[in-house]
Amino acid sequence: MEKIRLGRTELFVSRSGFGAIPIQRLSFEDAGKLLRRAYDGGINFFDTARSYTDSEEKIGKALSGLRDTIVIATKSPSHTKAEMFKDLETSLRNLKTDYIDIYQFHNPPYIPFEDHETYQAALQAKKEGKIRFISVTSHKVDAAMEMVKTGLFDTMQFPLSALSDERDFELAELCRKHDVGVIAMKAMSGGLLTDPAPSFALLREKGNIVPIWGIQHMWELEQFLKMEENPPVLNDEMRERIAKDKAELSGNFCRACGYCMPSCPAKIEIATAARMSLLIRRMNPAKFLLPESKAMMERINDCINCGVCKTHCPYGLDTPKLLRQEYAWYKEYLQKHEANG
Repeated sequence: MEKIRLGRTELFVSRSGFGAIPIQRLSFEDAGKLLRRAYDGGINFFDTARSYTDSEEKIGKALSGLRDTIVIATKSPSHTKAEMFKDLETSLRNLKTDYIDIYQFHNPPYIPFEDHETYQAALQAKKEGKIRFISVTSHKVDAAMEMVKTGLFDTMQFPLSALSDERDFELAELCRKHDVGVIAMKAMSGGLLTDPAPSFALLREKGNIVPIWGIQHMWELEQFLKMEENPPVLNDEMRERIAKDKAELSGNFCRACGYCMPSCPAKIEIATAARMSLLIRRMNPAKFLLPESKAMMERINDCINCGVCKTHCPYGLDTPKLLRQEYAWYKEYLQKHEANG
C-alpha cells in the first residue's frame, strides 16, 4: 500500500489508517482477525484511545508481535499530570509496548500550552522514551487552528469528510504550512455517508490527509483495501453525490462520536437514537423496526434531563432536545409504517 509522510514526524504511514473505535463491539477473536487482515493488506497505522474501553487491549493482543512495523496512535483525555501518566502507563500495558508513536491530547477543552502540566507530562514522557510524538485531536476548527499555530503538536486529528466545508480544509492547509501531519477522523461521518468513494477521493486529492476509517466488519475493510489498489479519482458524479449528501445532512446532527456515552444514567444509546431519522432515511430501515430498536427508542422516555450528554458534546448539540425530537419522529414513522402494513 502507498505510504505518506505524516508531517514532521517523518513517520511513513499507509494512506488509509485503521480507526479502532468500532472494534470495541467485537470479540477479541473477531477483532484480532480484522486487525491482522488490515496489516496483511498493507495498513500500518492504527489509531485508538484510552477512552475506547478494550480497543487498546485488542490491538495489543493482535499486533504486539509486529510492533517494529506498525505505527500506533492513542489518546488521553486527562487534565492533570498525574492522570496523564496513569493513562499512559495503562495504554502501554494494554498495547503491549514500551512506547507510543503518536500520543494525543484527546479533544481537550483547553489549549494545552507548553507551561500546562499535561504538556509538561507529555514532554517528560517523550524524554523517557515512552512516546515519540506529541499530538492533539479536536472537533472545533477554530480551536484546532490555534493549537496548530502553537507549534507544539506534531499531528492534528480532526473530522474531515465529504461533508466538510472550506474552513475545515483550510485547517489541512495550515497544517501543511506548519508541517503538521493531518489525521482525518469521521471520514464517513459516523456511518451516515454510505458510499466511501467520494470521501476517499476528496481526501486523497488534498494530498496531506490520512483518514482513519472506522472499521467493524471484514467487508468494510476489504472495501477500503480494494480502493487502495485502484484509488478512485474525484469526478462529476462524485461531486453531485457530495452536494446531495451535504444538502440532506445540513444543520446540526449527531456525528456518533460517542463522547456522551456511556455516561447516560438512563442507558439511552444516544449515538444511535439521536440520529434515528437519518439512519432510516439513508439506510435499509428494516433493522431499525425490530423490537430491539423500538425498545431502544422507548428508553428516551427515561431521560432525566441531567444534561451530562449535552455538556460532553463537542458539537454543542442540545442532546436531550434532539433525542425528544427523534423519538417523536420515530413514533410517527412507526404509525405510518404499521398503517401501510
